Amino acid sequence: MSASSDPGPLFDTQELVRIFLCGDVMTGRGIDQILPFPCDPQIHERYMQSAEGYVQLAERANGVIPRAVTLSYIWGAALEELDRFRPDVRIVNLETSITRGGRFAPKGINYRMSPKNAACLTAADLDCCVLANNHILDFDKTGLLDSLEILERLKVKFVGAGRNRTQADLPAVLDIQGGGRVLVFAVGAYSSGIPPSWSATDTAPGVRFIKDLSDETAAEIADDIIRQRKSGDLAILSVHWGSNWGFEIPDAHRRFAHRLIDSAPVSIVHGHSSHHPIAVEVYRNRLILYGCGDLLNDYEGIAGHEQFLNSLSLMYFVTVQRATGDLAEVVIVPLRIRRFQLVHASRQDVDLLSKTLDRECRRLGAGIVPKPDGRFRLSWDRSRTARSNS
Repeated sequence: MSASSDPGPLFDTQELVRIFLCGDVMTGRGIDQILPFPCDPQIHERYMQSAEGYVQLAERANGVIPRAVTLSYIWGAALEELDRFRPDVRIVNLETSITRGGRFAPKGINYRMSPKNAACLTAADLDCCVLANNHILDFDKTGLLDSLEILERLKVKFVGAGRNRTQADLPAVLDIQGGGRVLVFAVGAYSSGIPPSWSATDTAPGVRFIKDLSDETAAEIADDIIRQRKSGDLAILSVHWGSNWGFEIPDAHRRFAHRLIDSAPVSIVHGHSSHHPIAVEVYRNRLILYGCGDLLNDYEGIAGHEQFLNSLSLMYFVTVQRATGDLAEVVIVPLRIRRFQLVHASRQDVDLLSKTLDRECRRLGAGIVPKPDGRFRLSWDRSRTARSNS
């Protein structure tokens, strides 16, 4: 059976769990400025001294952006898709510190969002924010601690960072309707730009940092997942890794993901850091998203990376079998950021993106099938990817 001839989900829908995943949600800097309660716009970048500059770039490209927008404004068409698919859990990589305090980390680009604007996260009913990334400490430990407090106040789970190593290492536990749980584990790698000094310690806040992608590191994480998981739980590993641009999947990423799936009952490896979507693989009926791309950012109007289709965003609706954790279906929704709001992609954008993603996925044995409604379905050879122990 070829990848493109995959017949779709083969399971009773009552036995399925649907999970919404995406890449980076960057609600700081320019996006924070159009929300009702923005931070001081001053930033310390080589080419830009005010976050307002990013708003102006977007306005030059696509027209005037309203100010003091509603907290749901930025999500736009994504809310329609969430209502349509009604996922059991919603997980994003939040690549923004939520704070008005702290000091700028001397790293060139810093993202923060006002705590009063943080309710934009609940406007999309998010269940979990991954924090093991290279922007959550942009305003030092004060900014991280403020972020944790705000997320707790909003009742949004977080994972991959904490007040100490113990908390940073804990999974987010998400209860699902009908019983069982989704456990989200998160780690951040040096290759994504996370400084080793951001590692959480026994006495200091930080992220769950991994020093490499070796077999030993994969085995340590697998052991942690096995130790924390109970019968009936579904496990996801979210990992911030790799460069921002380019379609190439490093061999080290594939080895790490495969080793993890070989060693632990992980249903999804949720990779992010790339600013544009890259290839998807199905390995032993488990999903590997090597790079989801940005869902929301303030890059609109910035030229230079058009070949990567970085103005387009993807929502991933992943359905897994409740009993086994095996992959049942992946539906991918293409959107575009326009005036700092997610809108439906044009037919031309949809066609170009589906061909690009299909080209990249086929190198890993999967494929992209365009649907008449403008969405995509992932295809793969189920018999060839079956887990030997299922």
